[in-house]
Amino acid sequence: MSTRSVIFKKITTDKSVSVYMGKRDFVDNVNSVEPVDGVLLIDPGALDGRKAFVTLSCTFRYGRDDMDVMGIVFRREIYVSTRQVYPPLLDREQAVHTKNQGKLLRKLGDNAYPFFFEFPDNLPCSVGLQPGPHDSGKQCAVEFEIKAFSAESQDAKIHKRSAVKLMLRKVQFAPETDEPVEPVTRSRDFVTADTPLHLEVTLEKDTFYHGEAINVNVSVTNNSNKNIKNIIVSVDQVSTVVLYCNDSYVKSVAIKDSGDAVSTGASLQKVYTLLPLLANNKERRGIALDGKLKHEDTNLASSSLIKEGVLKEVMGILVTYRVMVKLIIGG
Repeated sequence: MSTRSVIFKKITTDKSVSVYMGKRDFVDNVNSVEPVDGVLLIDPGALDGRKAFVTLSCTFRYGRDDMDVMGIVFRREIYVSTRQVYPPLLDREQAVHTKNQGKLLRKLGDNAYPFFFEFPDNLPCSVGLQPGPHDSGKQCAVEFEIKAFSAESQDAKIHKRSAVKLMLRKVQFAPETDEPVEPVTRSRDFVTADTPLHLEVTLEKDTFYHGEAINVNVSVTNNSNKNIKNIIVSVDQVSTVVLYCNDSYVKSVAIKDSGDAVSTGASLQKVYTLLPLLANNKERRGIALDGKLKHEDTNLASSSLIKEGVLKEVMGILVTYRVMVKLIIGG
C-alpha cells in the first residue's frame, strides 16, 4: 500500500515565481520547533532580471482590514524574516536541508531553488478567537504565512501580480509527564453549623489531547447543616489577549449539570466525564481555536506553553484550561 504525499503549490499571477511546500503544519515540541522548508520554481523569462525572495512572517491581528483608518492599523507584525532565493547566495546543494527539498528539486529541475527558515524561540503558536455567526471580516488571531515574490530588490515595491502567499500553522504539542496530579480541596464554614462542608477534586493527569475525555473525581463530605441540591462540573477555557491589553475571556467548553444531591450529614464520591470538543462549541463567539487554514476544520486551542525567559507580552493570545466544580446549596 503506497502513501501519496501532498504538495502545496501557489503561482504568482505573472508566472515569475511558484512556491512548493510539503506541509503547512509545523509542530512546537516546547524544546524545539520543526523548521519551515520549501522550494521556489522561477521563470527567468518572466523575472526579466528581477530577484526572487521568500518571507516568513508572524502577525497578530485584532481588527478587520476595513477598520484600518487614519493611519491606525489593527494588526502588528511580531516577526518578519526575508531570504533571497534567486539569484542564490549559496550553492544549491549546500542550501538543501531536508529530504523533501531534495525530492522537489529533482522533480522541478534546474530552475528550482530551496528555502529554509527556523522559528525563533519566542514566537507564539497559531491561535484565533472564533467570530460570532454574524461577524464579518478576519478574526482576532495570531497568523503565520510564507510570502514569495519577485522584485528589483528586497526593499523595492512589490506588485500584487508578482507575489503569492501561503498560510502556515505553528501548532503546540505537549509531551505527557508522569508527575502525579495533586488533589484540590476546599472547605466552607457556615455560621449556623459547627462543622464545614468539604470538597475534594482530583484529575488522573494534567495533560489531555484533542478528543480525549477528562475524568473528574469529585468527593463531597457534607457535615454542614446545608443541603446540596446540585453539582455542576465544567471545563473552562481562559483566553487572555496579552499583546495590546490584558482582556480575559472565560468560556465553558464542556459542562455537566449532574442533578446530584447531597443531604446534610451525607457524602458522595463520583467520577464525572467531560469531553471538550469544538463540535459542541461552533459559532460561539470568543472561543479560542487552533490556527485555521482557509475553511478547514480545526480544534479548540491548545494550552499555551511558554519557554523560560520568553516575555508573555509577545505571545498574542494565551490559552489555559481549568476544571470547575460548583456545589449548589439550598437556603
